[in-house]
Amino acid sequence: MSHFHIYSLPVELLDTLTPRNLVSVPRPRSPSPPPVASSTIGSRACNVCNGVAFVDVEEQRAHFRSDWHRYNVKTRLSGGQSVSELEFSKLVDGLEDSISGSASEDSDSDDSDDAVDALVSKATRKARSRSPSPGPTTTPQTALTWFHSPPSTQLGVYKAVFNSGLHPSDYLSELKSLQTGGRTWAMFMVAGGHFAGAIVRVSREPEKEDNEEPHKKKKPKKPKQDTEVLKHKTFHRYTTRRKQGGSQGLNDNAKGPAKSAGAQLRRYGEQALRDDIRNLLQEWAEEINGCERIWIRATGANRKIFIDYDDCVIERGDGRLRTFPFPTRRPTQSELSRCLLELTRAKTSHLTEDALRAQDEAYLASLPKPKPIPVASAPAPEKPKPVKLSKEEEILREKWSRLLEMVSKGRLEPLKSFWDREGANLGGVDAPIPDWAGEKRATLLQVAAHAGHEDVTSWLLETLHADPTVDVPLAKSGEPEDTDSGEASDTPAPPKGSRRTAYDLARTRAVRDVFRRCAGAHPDWWDWFGAARVPSALSKEQEEEREEKKKVRRKGLKDRVKEREAKAKPAPEPEPQPKPVQQNQKVRDPTGPRKLGGASGAAEGIAGLTPEMRAKVERERRARAAEARLSALSKE
Repeated sequence: MSHFHIYSLPVELLDTLTPRNLVSVPRPRSPSPPPVASSTIGSRACNVCNGVAFVDVEEQRAHFRSDWHRYNVKTRLSGGQSVSELEFSKLVDGLEDSISGSASEDSDSDDSDDAVDALVSKATRKARSRSPSPGPTTTPQTALTWFHSPPSTQLGVYKAVFNSGLHPSDYLSELKSLQTGGRTWAMFMVAGGHFAGAIVRVSREPEKEDNEEPHKKKKPKKPKQDTEVLKHKTFHRYTTRRKQGGSQGLNDNAKGPAKSAGAQLRRYGEQALRDDIRNLLQEWAEEINGCERIWIRATGANRKIFIDYDDCVIERGDGRLRTFPFPTRRPTQSELSRCLLELTRAKTSHLTEDALRAQDEAYLASLPKPKPIPVASAPAPEKPKPVKLSKEEEILREKWSRLLEMVSKGRLEPLKSFWDREGANLGGVDAPIPDWAGEKRATLLQVAAHAGHEDVTSWLLETLHADPTVDVPLAKSGEPEDTDSGEASDTPAPPKGSRRTAYDLARTRAVRDVFRRCAGAHPDWWDWFGAARVPSALSKEQEEEREEKKKVRRKGLKDRVKEREAKAKPAPEPEPQPKPVQQNQKVRDPTGPRKLGGASGAAEGIAGLTPEMRAKVERERRARAAEARLSALSKE
């Protein structure tokens, strides 16, 4: 026999089958519950919840909506075991958040889902804490599970055929239980506006022996096929955008609803396709409820056609739901037949035990070596979480940021208007700058002096009476101390780490003169020459005297320049008599032919001049240089 039907395997083959473990023996786990007897599996039983039976369809639908059933489905999918209704009630009682209305129509509410998910997560954590960690080598996950029959026969069966959550060690017993007759499947496919559906019988009922009139010879009956299509339906609607791909609904969700005539037709086709499929499901409701498996090929929004709507035939979380574990083509009746044959026909191979052993060894050798387990290092210190600020604190920080920006940039007029409004709210001119601002200075006067804005510094001292005796904060460990004082100061720079004030932060003489001028005008305001570290006062008479000294020094410099120029002036030479130029005779340029654009540079500028003219040009150049030096001195 070249092909084996999984629902009608020979008894002599079943008795010799053993599970085929490709790489390693799976981890030991708690024994699975015994398989449900075949008498309880059918249209009025739940295979997930240990074969519980129901009186009618309404009771079965209510069970599929219950939290107990949904908990068992999620637990089986995660590799756990189903629990009885009494055990589930105990789990619910132990959960802090109670589950309400588990059997009502609102069982799919968010609260119920959260409670069921919490129970599943709790059970998963317990299972992980009890079980040892897996080794570095694990069994490869494939869609097929294999069985071996000595000496050289292997059978492969799709795992999706078995019950959900079944452990691999129980596949063989489950395969043996599949040999009983009377099983039906529902198969549906939808894609690109094409739909194909069928109700198929996958295993036939055992034939009854006819003992009447044994002496009469009867014609041998034709053997029944292993599978039979009981009902089928296909139809097509225009839903896909030609040569562009994707349905109209997906395009509307991505780019907004289109207004073309083709888009309207495709939207109508999607609605009509959805209505046709749901009407068909309602028509086949009785057959679907009696199916052992429900196979659906639908992706994205198409899956919502079958579930999650009012009066749906197939409930969410139904343990019979399956997806095709292999690629499929366009939904047609022939494609459904091919998929049915692929699912129900066992894959066969003929390898000896030595060949299987060599295959396993080759696979193990190809696996990468396990990485060394990293040594757990000391946990890094947690970073402090940012403190959430109140509305008032955010407003206060914004005001301080604006104030510091105006002072550091020397924007005096906006600063005056801002201070008239907000100065009292910020604590006055001598209020310390907050630490969160990241400023190295302590007061606004220190910020203005360090930035070199003499008008802002003068306004703070003269108008707001800022305190110049406040100490500059010392630099923190690891930070360089700011000792840059710009030009030569009247006061020697203090040693590193000593006390400093706003005057020590002044980088220009103009800013330092503001402090000295204020000290001379208002000597009783502050301890200028002690705590404020101002070296001396500056009065108007002293400033006028300093200006006079500058003028005298400037005048003396001019006189010395003129004396040097007079000494360097050469004696005048007699002018040579020009030769008479004959008429019609071209005057030749003594410097030779000139290029376009004229001469460039100082040497070429005086070429061709007489010695007297050259001396005059040189005197003018020296005079301009002397004037430039004098103007530079006057600006000091």
